[in-house]
Amino acid sequence: MAIKSKMISLGSAAVITLTLAGHSFAAAIPFTDLGDINAKEKILVLQEKGYVKGVADGLFAPNSVITAAEGIQLIVNALELNLDTVRFIKEPKATDYYTKANDDAWYAGALIIAAVNGLEFPNDLDPSQEWTREEFTYHLIKAVEAHSNLPMIKIIPADITDGDQITMDYSGAIQRALIYGVVQLDAEGKFNPRAKISREEAAGQIYNVLEYIKAHPAPAIDLEEAATE
Repeated sequence: MAIKSKMISLGSAAVITLTLAGHSFAAAIPFTDLGDINAKEKILVLQEKGYVKGVADGLFAPNSVITAAEGIQLIVNALELNLDTVRFIKEPKATDYYTKANDDAWYAGALIIAAVNGLEFPNDLDPSQEWTREEFTYHLIKAVEAHSNLPMIKIIPADITDGDQITMDYSGAIQRALIYGVVQLDAEGKFNPRAKISREEAAGQIYNVLEYIKAHPAPAIDLEEAATE
């Protein structure tokens, strides 16, 4: 069962305010290991914005498989989520939300931010688990739709030739990801849902979804009209 955000009410003298930043990244030393990969320019743009970081100074490791912890950190950064306006009775720990997390690990802050901001992941999430294409795509699309108020769209399902391999709960989000231009099928019309997703491809999906949000802003809210409803 997915964990919902834990918003703790105020009123205690022991209340503290946390300001764990959504952007956790090292100094922007240009990556030197991107070569001629397809997503090179996208990765460099994301690095400049502070949305991605390397595994070491100047190294992005584009071909490495992304883990759940890395994927959640990417999503948190891209959506600029944080705890700036959240108050807790006691300082939260990653293990308050995810039983297999390590409270001293580099990813602990990102997991707390994700949970408090309502991103839904299983409470037995393994941060070190390598994510598949369908897992990352599903979680990215669900997070973006929840926090970016994307306008409703009419979907004509794409014919995915290996669609029978997609986890049923993930299929809707993957169809929308195709419509948004976040992912593409290969030359044979396959999505390859069970294949491991690389850091390069995950970063490419992040860039693509941010471009979609930029091109399709949420409708402006008429405050006067809202106040009369």
